[in-house]
Amino acid sequence: MSDPTRPKGPKIIAVANQKGGVGKTTTAINLAAALAEEGCRVLLVDLDPQGNASTGLGVEVEDRNNTTYDLLTGEVELEDVIQKTESENMMIVPATVDLSSADIELMSNEKRSFLLHDALRQTAMDHYGFDYILIDCPPSLNLLTVNAMIAAHSVLIPLQSEFFALEGLSQLMLTVREVRQTANSSLRIEGIVLTMFDARNNLSQQVEQDARDNLGELVFDTKIPRNVRVSEAPSYAQAVLDYDSTSKGAVAYRALAKELLVKNKKLAA
Repeated sequence: MSDPTRPKGPKIIAVANQKGGVGKTTTAINLAAALAEEGCRVLLVDLDPQGNASTGLGVEVEDRNNTTYDLLTGEVELEDVIQKTESENMMIVPATVDLSSADIELMSNEKRSFLLHDALRQTAMDHYGFDYILIDCPPSLNLLTVNAMIAAHSVLIPLQSEFFALEGLSQLMLTVREVRQTANSSLRIEGIVLTMFDARNNLSQQVEQDARDNLGELVFDTKIPRNVRVSEAPSYAQAVLDYDSTSKGAVAYRALAKELLVKNKKLAA
């Protein structure tokens, strides 16, 4: 039974797409940074064994002594897992390749699908006062992604503006539906954001049209353009908002954050 005296917890959003190379981690990093810039307190949970979100925010491998794997298993205190970033409003739980064996190692745990759910709702989390928790999921529909969906209130899906983009979406939607039916009845689609969009390209425009025809209001108005600054930023261990604040990519992620905040205020009203 929930404790009525506890503060209302953060909104938890899983950033997911089982197809790699769609701008999932880029969106997780930069949306988190944009929300932080808006004054929200944000935690980014790197749930991808590749650890790209951690690298992209400047967390060196040697500084990842405690990681998302430890968060899942509950073997260390929360304060030892959560790390600060360059942004005062944004923190991160980093990941290492240790996560790649989680499917096998956690199989014997009867609560294996709810480990992240429980970890993100422990009372020690109240101290941080997060408004949003973004989970950067691995590019596959495995136990880690299922953990993220059971832990989350919603799923944000980056959709690459290229051929076959919508094809892989159906499997992800089926997984969301299955999780909703079996383990998290309140899970919903936060929205679909078009990434790597090139307005000069007929294919990008066709993908957008198809997405809006099929998915309607689920598709965010904001589109993330194909932008060299967005691609360069991770190599400097920065979000694009810090790397080049006036670039088209930075402007787009700020617009996405604002659209998300407006959407959630409407839902809360």
